[in-house]
Amino acid sequence: MLKGFKEFISRGNVIDLAVAVVIGAAFGAVVTALVADFITPVIAAIGGQPDFSDLSFTINGSEFAYGHFINAVISFLIIAAAVYFLVVLPLEKMLKQPDAASSESDVRACPECLSMIPSEANRCMYCTSVVGPASAAPAPAS
Repeated sequence: MLKGFKEFISRGNVIDLAVAVVIGAAFGAVVTALVADFITPVIAAIGGQPDFSDLSFTINGSEFAYGHFINAVISFLIIAAAVYFLVVLPLEKMLKQPDAASSESDVRACPECLSMIPSEANRCMYCTSVVGPASAAPAPAS
């Protein structure tokens, strides 16, 4: 039982995920501090309110601190923008780089699943059906 647990913990993806969670939490704390200490006061200075975290209203003795919610939304938007512009967008651009070995003329549609496959392929990489040579005429239907 302990051997299986040790193997599970020793996997690279588990360790990578743990590191990502810790770094993500630290990044979240930095962004929250940035929002609370710099961005919120700038926005509040324009609107005339010194700090969003002081904004609240009371109903029947219950206080609703909507200013903290505004700070949390701003923090979320900044974190989402940072992840998008620093991780997602560069990754999409990297994946869209044209491969030197392939071009539009080097692919064709699989007759079974209509996925685009290399014209030299003998088997579809998506549905695994056997496909004939690209230049061969289709077999007559019976």
